[in-house]
Amino acid sequence: YGKVNYSNLSRFNGLNEKTFRRWFNKPLDFININRLGNQKVIAESTCVVAALDCSFINKSGDKTYGLGKYWNGKQGKAERGLEISTLAIVDVDYKTAYHVSTQQTSPHCAANETRVDEYVRHFKEDCWALPKQVRYVVTDAYYTKTLITEAILEQGLHQIGKLRHDANLRYLYQGPQKAKGRPRQYDGKFKLGETARLSFVAHQEGVDIYTAVVNCVHLKQAIRLVYVEKKLAQGTKRALLFSTDTSLDALSLYRYYQARFQIEFLFRDAKQFTGLGDCQARSEQALHNHFNASFTALNLLKWQDRQMSPQRTPISIASWKRRCFNVLFMERIFSNSAFDLSFIKSTPAYHDLCNFGEIKY
Repeated sequence: YGKVNYSNLSRFNGLNEKTFRRWFNKPLDFININRLGNQKVIAESTCVVAALDCSFINKSGDKTYGLGKYWNGKQGKAERGLEISTLAIVDVDYKTAYHVSTQQTSPHCAANETRVDEYVRHFKEDCWALPKQVRYVVTDAYYTKTLITEAILEQGLHQIGKLRHDANLRYLYQGPQKAKGRPRQYDGKFKLGETARLSFVAHQEGVDIYTAVVNCVHLKQAIRLVYVEKKLAQGTKRALLFSTDTSLDALSLYRYYQARFQIEFLFRDAKQFTGLGDCQARSEQALHNHFNASFTALNLLKWQDRQMSPQRTPISIASWKRRCFNVLFMERIFSNSAFDLSFIKSTPAYHDLCNFGEIKY
């Protein structure tokens, strides 16, 4: 209970706080731990996409590695703190995300580099750990940049993302060509709100879905465009989704982009339950270990939940944390009382005590 930091870990363990500080300064191969664990619970036939996103971490002090001004989406402005770039996989059918790797963003970029170059470097270094069935990397609108798109394509994958409403898009010319001269490539610009030249796909949950293959001037290539429109009493909401894979059908693209939001739940659960923002470390290695340990602890809970419930059921990280504490507490009581737990663990009463205080659906 309480913050997940060195001081509190020592209170629930026989080890000294300094021991944890020393351990967190040693390297550990978190990416392989996550890769092997994900392979155990996710079958090769499962529909899986990758997700890449950043998150702001509140942190004070003057000597912490990586301190700088980063965008805090919760407050809607840039604030002083830390930022992490996270690569995850999302099980589209099971509707949950699993952590793959996290790297901290440095505020001091090399010459002629931006933070986008750091996100690209992170993806290139760790994308090898993605499952083989992953074909698409889903990102939000900030990642719709040429550098990121090219990096994803270089790895043999395709990007699914979101475009700005003022994106420069051109229809592809499909008519007859002149006998001489350069072939005509484009046939006018796409205008937001005009659906006459788009193909209607479906109406789902109050949303009209249209699609077309167009040229994106910013990305310098043809893309599959999915135009989403939802009419409300306050007005009409619109969104432009895209994929660099022009053969991808519109409904799958829309479904994969909806699945991207599972990475946001990954950040939320890690901050609320596994101490993502509770770090007392200041060095680069200790911070790296803390961030990845927080997500890997979340993975462990999700892996266990999935093994116990193969069918999709709502998962409560709060309940799992309660169960783990109940087990720890009972083992401490019984070990101090010199009881043999091998027989007690087989009784229904023991399992009832393990689940004491859980959230039931």
